[in-house]
Amino acid sequence: MNPSTISTDLSVSPQITPDDIAALKAQGFRAIICNRPDGEGADQPSFVEIANAARSAGIEARYIPVIADKLRDEDVAAFAAALAVLPGPVLAYCRSGTRSATLWSLSQAGVKSLPEILAATKAAGFDMTDVLRRIANGR
Repeated sequence: MNPSTISTDLSVSPQITPDDIAALKAQGFRAIICNRPDGEGADQPSFVEIANAARSAGIEARYIPVIADKLRDEDVAAFAAALAVLPGPVLAYCRSGTRSATLWSLSQAGVKSLPEILAATKAAGFDMTDVLRRIANGR
């Protein structure tokens, strides 16, 4: 498990499993946000399985499922609100990490400059070209 760091408070990754929780704890993560709806893939563990393993390790877990290519303003607001209250650093995950990186990018619109957002996501390996206009317009 090698999460991609977007900021000092947030890293993103592809799907995790309950077996990954101990390694994430050892890497210093104090909270997890799941952005992948349960049942999206046949091989993915449920959020309840992840949350139970996280709770046993002393890590907070939050479920903010987002359908790929259908990020709503409400999803962005929920992600921003979670980041504001969860202890950091936080790991957000989905199928590939892109949804989580996109949620962060949109949540930072109006907080960070567009070049800062794009540089952070690019350095983490994510291209936000598809949502560039939405970021520039503040979500």
